[in-house]
This record gives sequence, C-alpha cells and structure tokens, in this order.
Amino acid sequence: MKKLELKKALKGKGMYIAIASCAVVIGGAGIIAYNMAVDEIETDITYIPPVTSKATTVIKDSVIDEEVGISIEIGEDISQLAGTQPKFMPVAGDVILNPFSDGELVKSETLGVWKTHDGVDIKAEIGAVVKSMTGGTVKEVKQDTMWGNCVIIDHGNNVTGYYCNLSSSVNVKEGDHVDAGDPIGVVGNTAEAEISMEPHLHFALKQNGSWIDPIEYINPTRK
Repeated sequence: MKKLELKKALKGKGMYIAIASCAVVIGGAGIIAYNMAVDEIETDITYIPPVTSKATTVIKDSVIDEEVGISIEIGEDISQLAGTQPKFMPVAGDVILNPFSDGELVKSETLGVWKTHDGVDIKAEIGAVVKSMTGGTVKEVKQDTMWGNCVIIDHGNNVTGYYCNLSSSVNVKEGDHVDAGDPIGVVGNTAEAEISMEPHLHFALKQNGSWIDPIEYINPTRK
C-alpha cells in the first residue's frame, strides 16, 4: 500500500518537474530570441548626434550678387561695398565743359565771379538721359535756386552723388533704390548758376564730406 502511494507521489512530482523543465526551456528560447532581435535593431540603426546651437554658429549664410560676382554675408552693410560696383558715366559723351577745380578758384562764366567749381559740367543735349553712377538710395529730390532740379543719391562707401541742372521730368523720389545705370531723369536748363553755358549735366561727388573729382572716381575709358 505504501509503495503504491509513493509511486503516485513520485508520478505527480515528475509531472511538475517536466512542466518546470519546459518552462525553463521556453524561457531560455525567449531570451535568446529577444537578444537576437535587439542585436539586429542595433545593427540597422545609425546614431546621428544632435545638432547643437554651437555648431550652427559656424555656418554663415551668404548671397551672391550675380551682376558683380561678389559674395555678401547676410547682415553685412552692403553700402560698404559700393566701391566694388561697376561705375557709369551719368550721361553719354566725354566733353567736359568745366572740370573739377579741386578747391581752386575759377571764374564763373555766368556769375562773373571767382569761385570753386566742386563738380564737373558734362556736355549733353537737353533731354539726354541721366543715369545713376552706381547703385544707391535716393536721399533727396529738390529744386535748388542755384543748381536747378537736383537728384541726390547715397551711393554707399560714404559717397554722395549730386545730379543737377535736370529738367522737371525726374524718374525717382526720395527713398527709392536705384541700380548702376538706372535712369533718374533728363538734362534740362534749370541751373541759374550756369544758365549761360551750353546744355550740360552738373555732376558732383562728395566722399566723407569732402568734394572729390567725379571723373577720377569713375575713371571712364576714353578714346
């Protein structure tokens, strides 16, 4: 009787041992499968380091001015690049009626007095198109008692252009941006200080507050 009970007991324990063994085997297989899956995922993923604000400061955006072929950093004062722009004679023709006097006194044909001639008088027919020497911003359009209708342009690089003796037909207004060679008006006969002269454009330049020779600044090619 006791032997039979012992057999039954052993038989019941064997069943539990078998179940436990199966659980161990299944659990081990699951761990192995999990490890293989993790290894495979790690192999496929490429780590990309985060971009920090420090890295972005190294890269500077820039734009290219295609016309003059220069690179300009964004935020840079473009007015300081005026010296790199192409320069145009404001009117066609190369006859200078009165040159820049560079501070010396010369006798005015109209006024009959000795005074400095702070610009150049470029011969041109009435109605001839007047162009902006370089790009810039129109500072003022005015009618001066001595120099007639004038357009004053800030060309950058501390250079200001004075286009005088224009007709009343002016193409620009204060605050307008102009490019090199853009028409700003036409030659007239409005400058009382030079009314007895042949038709011309009175053209003057100031740099850093002082009058300079416009022809020397533009340096046109002459035949």
